[in-house]
Amino acid sequence: MPVAVITGGSKGLGRALGAALAERGWDLVLGARSAGALRETAAELGGRHGTRVVAVAGDVTDPAHRAALVAAAGELGGLDVLVSNASALGAEPLVRLDALPLEGLRQALETNVVAALGLVQEALPLLRASAAGAVITVSSDAATEPYGTWGGYGASKAALDQLSAVLGEEEPGLRVWAVDPGDMGTDLYTAAVPDDSDPRPHPTSVAPAFVRLLELRPAGGRYTASALLDTDRRAER
Repeated sequence: MPVAVITGGSKGLGRALGAALAERGWDLVLGARSAGALRETAAELGGRHGTRVVAVAGDVTDPAHRAALVAAAGELGGLDVLVSNASALGAEPLVRLDALPLEGLRQALETNVVAALGLVQEALPLLRASAAGAVITVSSDAATEPYGTWGGYGASKAALDQLSAVLGEEEPGLRVWAVDPGDMGTDLYTAAVPDDSDPRPHPTSVAPAFVRLLELRPAGGRYTASALLDTDRRAER
């Protein structure tokens, strides 16, 4: 069975993607800081179609945690897809740049960029050994659009996009995709904009876009979930 490592895998998009892959027979290594929610997710997804799920609680900024995630994948037989989904906002709720704590910006960069690269570095030997090695970084439209109060988070995601693009150039044997999932109703969004009562799409509606990416295996680059889902809709006509 193919093996995926998903950070931020206990809730939201990480959980939804894990469920979608489990339905297709993937083995999973899920990482998250919230040990209780992570155990619940692993218990729910484990056993689906013979899926093995390993829960590794910890903070992705911790090198020991990153090493444990990759070691768990190795014990399952290898690593085919690494999904960097764990994210930090930098401020909760979001604030304008003139009020953004610099320590918050450092945290966003450390989680969203530095830790993502550290995990890639840890995982590269297993990814290179896979016949279908791929890296997916979860981006945001805030990486490309100047939304007020989203400056720190958006800057970190823009940096992650560039990191992904360069990684794709340096590792031509791998597929490296940055994916903008669009608006979602997640805990992260609620923490970012707690006063926004407009309903947002559930992450389960976005997960099929990531599955489609793995099925199509297009050239490395930046993709939006909406475009990937449109590909599915056109194919159904």
